[in-house]
Amino acid sequence: MLKNTVVFILSNAKYDAAIESTGYTMSKHLAENNKVFYIEYPATFRDYFKLKNSPQFLKKKELFSKKSNGLLETDNPNLNIVITPLLMSINFLPEGFLYRKLLQYNEKLIVKRIKRIIEEQNIENYIFINSFNIHYPTVGNYLNANLKVYHCVDPLVSSYDTKHGILSEKLIVNDSDLIICTSKELYRLKKQQHPDTYFIPNAADFSHSEKARLTETVVYPAIAAIKKPIIGYFGNIEGRTDYNLIQELAEIHKDKSFVFVGPIEKEFRLKLNSPNNNIHIVDSVPYKSMPCVLKGFDIAIIPFKQEEINQTIYPLKLFEYLGSGKPVVATNFNADLVEQTENTVPYCSNTKEFSNAIIDALENDNLEKQEERLAAARKNTWAIRAKEFSELLEEYLDKKMQN
Repeated sequence: MLKNTVVFILSNAKYDAAIESTGYTMSKHLAENNKVFYIEYPATFRDYFKLKNSPQFLKKKELFSKKSNGLLETDNPNLNIVITPLLMSINFLPEGFLYRKLLQYNEKLIVKRIKRIIEEQNIENYIFINSFNIHYPTVGNYLNANLKVYHCVDPLVSSYDTKHGILSEKLIVNDSDLIICTSKELYRLKKQQHPDTYFIPNAADFSHSEKARLTETVVYPAIAAIKKPIIGYFGNIEGRTDYNLIQELAEIHKDKSFVFVGPIEKEFRLKLNSPNNNIHIVDSVPYKSMPCVLKGFDIAIIPFKQEEINQTIYPLKLFEYLGSGKPVVATNFNADLVEQTENTVPYCSNTKEFSNAIIDALENDNLEKQEERLAAARKNTWAIRAKEFSELLEEYLDKKMQN
């Protein structure tokens, strides 16, 4: 296992985002035995003027300055958040020379901040991990890291990501010593591009999820106010959701409430409506309150579209659901998940199958089935995944240092 090593992680997410990211979760685990600098997704001037009065931006305001080292301490002395200077907003530009030239300027600002920390803390050896930050692909090129790693946690789906991301991801892959993918399909795709590619799936914080089973855990107020039984979803509500399926299920099960909890764009909010008024949206809930949300669910669902791009998804929520002990019903969007969940989750191919699975879970769930779900969740914890991740880093770091 990797120990006493400095690790810089360039992330695709904010450390204080409403839904905790894979990158930040892995950072916290690596920081148990190593010194970790989590470089959160850089803010642009556009972000600043849009959100400058928000609590999240106010606490970081001084750290955006080029005079600052950008370091923000956490409860763990081995884990520091790195806030970069404000960058130019350039994603609107077409792919080409101008975009890449301005991107290079942005990336050098990120690199300058990292190098300042390296100099101030007399760091000689370190690992650099790009945690699915496809918008700043060549930061690692400017660093003298002992090991460069690409943590590929998702497919490129949105037009915002694909516009420049397809080319940028190739640059990251080509510059990396090691690639770690969170789904088998991503692993298969990246293995064709890079020989040193491995599969370490996502997991869940079982100790957090199982709080949903505790007597003292109170159901989240917005959930408690909704008529039961509740068929619930917790997480980002976005383009991968099968909204037609939800509409059909809401029509079939007029006596049940379909509840979606999490960040949602306006275009998707409009798709979650029902003439029966049995589809409900609860806006972002802090991750710490997840057990309170799950306790209010009767069934937890993952209603993703069954399309090629979703075959690469390995959702965190799957094992968060299982760790709460709640029955889980999902679409058959990724066949590789069947093995990991050990026959505890019905993966449905159409509305009828999904509807029948809901009825079965409500009518036939029992303590034995609950224990099977909990057992599957215990085998897929972040502690286990972080150990596998850490051991792989150690193996490849040793190889690089010996060469």
